[in-house]
Amino acid sequence: MYGGELRVEKVSKRFGGLQVFHNLTFTIAPGEILGVIGPNGAGKTTLINVICGKLAPSGGQILLDGKAVAGKPVHELSRRGLVRSFQQTNTFKSATVRENLSRAIRFSGSPASIWDRLNVLLKEFDLAPRLDEPSDKLPYGLQKMLGLLLTYTTRPKVLLLDEPAAGLERRERTVVDTFVKNVQADFGCSVLIVEHDMDLVRRLCPRILVLDAGRLLAEGTPEDVLSRRDVIDAYLGVSNEEEAVA
Repeated sequence: MYGGELRVEKVSKRFGGLQVFHNLTFTIAPGEILGVIGPNGAGKTTLINVICGKLAPSGGQILLDGKAVAGKPVHELSRRGLVRSFQQTNTFKSATVRENLSRAIRFSGSPASIWDRLNVLLKEFDLAPRLDEPSDKLPYGLQKMLGLLLTYTTRPKVLLLDEPAAGLERRERTVVDTFVKNVQADFGCSVLIVEHDMDLVRRLCPRILVLDAGRLLAEGTPEDVLSRRDVIDAYLGVSNEEEAVA
């Protein structure tokens, strides 16, 4: 399976008189990992909500493999392979880990054989011994990993990760790397990562975008972008470059 191409063309989102972002344009190539960073309030999560169909854009086009999908409902885009995760844990709270995964497999129409890979990943993420525990009783970090595995069950073509490291201890965050590498190896999917952890962004993202006040401020490699003065001033908010990228 190969990743999808996602094109965002002159996309805007407005809530009444509030312009969240305006005329955003970028492309994620098949199999690419793209990072999106920016200060709080820059519109990053709103961008994910617009791309995944939770919100309709106020203007512009979103194309998945050349087909217009802007404004399509979440469930339809998920069936087409455009899937997102959430900042907070987002599982069926009273259901067990096993039930969560089974429901996601049924919803996505994935074959039962996906359990073969899931069982490997469950062991890798320390969830295998907890298959019959209610998901809301898991430690927060394991709830986050379960949420990521729910996206895995859909066999995504384009995966949108909204702050996957949020709430995780620093020592736990490398599991996000492991997840992304596995989902890419298994499905070849394209990945958009919204994240504040710059170490994670550097490790995973060959290319990043910076949003600031609803506009695209910078684009390029992490090394180039994070050394720019306008990015340091707008996003990182310090005057010393070494502090900004530490």
